[in-house]
Amino acid sequence: MTRSKAPAIGPKLKIVLGAQTAIGPGKADLLQHIIDTGSIAAAGRRMAMSYRRAWLLIDEMNQIFKAPVVTTAKGGKGGGGGAVLTDFGHEVLARFRNMQEKTGKAVASDLKALRGALRRKS
Repeated sequence: MTRSKAPAIGPKLKIVLGAQTAIGPGKADLLQHIIDTGSIAAAGRRMAMSYRRAWLLIDEMNQIFKAPVVTTAKGGKGGGGGAVLTDFGHEVLARFRNMQEKTGKAVASDLKALRGALRRKS
């Protein structure tokens, strides 16, 4: 499993469009794992998440946007199933990662000051 144990210090970007979170760090990581594995189930396992939860997150993104983010093919007895990001899915992921990077840079000096004000250094 590759669930990261990153320090809980720093910005956490979440893009809310309408009443739902369109994409945040977890959904972005799930998309990246789908790229890496070609499978929703394998991507979910990498994140210590059930297939159902992973599938629901993908379905939610596919419902929020006008175009699907991920497409799937059913497996069956001989396999052959899988999942892939659409061109639009790649764009969504790239834009989110770009926004994460910009957010980190924008708050870096304030974050450094806050980190220095902690009782214990992290």
